Amino acid sequence: MPYENSMIIELGHYALILALVVSALQSVLPVWGALKHDTRLTATAPTLAYLSFALVLLAFLALTHAYITSDFSVFNVFENSHTDKPLIYKISGVWGNHEGSILLWVLILVLFGALVAAFGKNLPAELKATTLGTQGWVSFAFLLFVVTASNPFLRLEQPPVQGQDLNPMLQDIGLAIHPPLLYIGYVGFSIVFSFASAALLLGRLDAAWARWVRPWVLASWIFLTLGIAMGSYWAYYELGWGGWWFWDPVENASFMPWLTGTALMHSALVMEKRDSLKVWTVFLAIVTFSLSLLGTFLVRSGVLTSVHAFAVDPARGIFILTILIIFICGSLALFAMRAPLLRKGGIFAPISREGALVMNNLFLTTATAAVFFGTLYPLILEAATGDKISVGAPFFNLTFAPIMVPVLIMMPFGQLLAWKRGDLWGVTQRLTGAFVLTLLSAIALGWWMGGNHIFAVIGFGFALWAIFGSLWEIWDRVQLKKVGPVRAWKRFWGLPKTVWSTALGHLGIGLTALGIVTTSVYETETVLVMKPGETRQIGEYDVTYKGNRDHEGPNYVERVAYFDLKQDNKFLHEMAPTKRVYNASGRPMSETSIVSFGFSQVYFAVGDETEDGGIVTRIYHKPLILLIWIGCLVMSLGGFIGMIDRRLRVGAPKPAQKQRKKQQQGAAA
Repeated sequence: MPYENSMIIELGHYALILALVVSALQSVLPVWGALKHDTRLTATAPTLAYLSFALVLLAFLALTHAYITSDFSVFNVFENSHTDKPLIYKISGVWGNHEGSILLWVLILVLFGALVAAFGKNLPAELKATTLGTQGWVSFAFLLFVVTASNPFLRLEQPPVQGQDLNPMLQDIGLAIHPPLLYIGYVGFSIVFSFASAALLLGRLDAAWARWVRPWVLASWIFLTLGIAMGSYWAYYELGWGGWWFWDPVENASFMPWLTGTALMHSALVMEKRDSLKVWTVFLAIVTFSLSLLGTFLVRSGVLTSVHAFAVDPARGIFILTILIIFICGSLALFAMRAPLLRKGGIFAPISREGALVMNNLFLTTATAAVFFGTLYPLILEAATGDKISVGAPFFNLTFAPIMVPVLIMMPFGQLLAWKRGDLWGVTQRLTGAFVLTLLSAIALGWWMGGNHIFAVIGFGFALWAIFGSLWEIWDRVQLKKVGPVRAWKRFWGLPKTVWSTALGHLGIGLTALGIVTTSVYETETVLVMKPGETRQIGEYDVTYKGNRDHEGPNYVERVAYFDLKQDNKFLHEMAPTKRVYNASGRPMSETSIVSFGFSQVYFAVGDETEDGGIVTRIYHKPLILLIWIGCLVMSLGGFIGMIDRRLRVGAPKPAQKQRKKQQQGAAA
């Protein structure tokens, strides 16, 4: 078995080196063929993309096998695993460290190249070859980084009997879900970047290009949304501090490409429908992937301290910074040379759907700029002067929130405005019902929550306006009052996917905003010391501490504290937060206990025990907090519906091609 493991590790290492060579060929041959109109060279692109993916997948599986079998001759496994660790955490531990996470990053990178090779059969041959060639540039850069500076297959001459175990904070199901989702979103924008670079190189940028690229934008945006949401919820229940967003620099690093990706999604729509905003769309494609690279640099450079960051040596950070500079400067230089040559698209009036989408993009990019400067300014200041400052939640709340308010206000109008030239007064009249419903609901919700926060009611109004306004287009289209319930039902199910996609996307934003406003204003936090048998009244609940009991897990021991949660003398739930100590590292870890009532939650976390037998207890009541993550799921559902729209399939639909061929044959006869 040790010999077999050794062979698998060497095979994985060898596969990485071969993948580096293949990606070098992929970055040269197809692009040269496309520029020289050599069909033999352009035809190599799909084969090289498939081979690159197969080799990186083989390397990834080899590393995973080493983790599953606890092969501590591999230094990476020794540092991040343990024989007693449950299987799910052995597997997720593969990417719970710097080297493994970069390998996952590269795997997803070459996966997107293989997907374009597989599903881009209707793409123009030269565009497809150049896109895959550009993807090869990115793959080569990161494979070179893995092979030379971040090799996950380094060996130990004298393998130890036991490993050092994974960080206890990462031994959670969140590690199995959050990074893969986030990376698919992050890295997915690389293929959009490759499409944009290919279009600039070939000088082909039109509505057809926007239709080809928009499914990839949507797919990346969906996964990035889910990844950010999962990371937020993981931090919420795992860290024990009761928060769902801290404006941490690494959180911001994932949020910035989400903002520009959202703008890119809307800009590509305008380009597809109206052949407009070409320069803006390509620029956003470059910026979004550049921000993804920036996030990779921040996490792995050692320039910041964060629960999300990997502690690595500065040399690796310099390597990634070099990659970042090369791709950002190179793509922007190509953009500067080619963008002025692009043909102008369709003209539209300021009051139109295009105009609304442009305004939406301006606010989103402004919000991105605010987050960007708030995140990087402390790092730049420290590098320049040595002074250390902290830019935290107050800054971001005061800058980001006001910028997003106009976005919430404009969304319902943008949905109903016509393309090219719209009637603002007519749309306002059509939205009268949504406005009245918003006003009444905001007042009712404010009264139900206590009625003493006027700013909360205003916040409710903005969020509810986005919710009701997003659904109003559906109500407006089914015409229930005019056509009756039977025909209205048929219209309801016959609505285009684009209508559902837009409505659900905007509905999700409204739900998330409503959850944020309610939780931010009305959440309560109570910190107290409770002794066994003691009962305390916390808001509308009665909490009784029953005592604690020790329990032994697979690789830890824990002390579980038991509480009864009651309301009006009615038992609701037993809460069981814990304090764990992991056997291998001796590091303590808290595990929270959370119960949901509708969309609201009660949250328990415990601290240290006192000398008199009490225990420090932190109790939160968080009204409507689940709407934050439900809204993200609804947003993603809207994106998925938009992605499966048959009009967004790559190239012309085959049935249409066949029909056109039959018509041509008939005309010839």
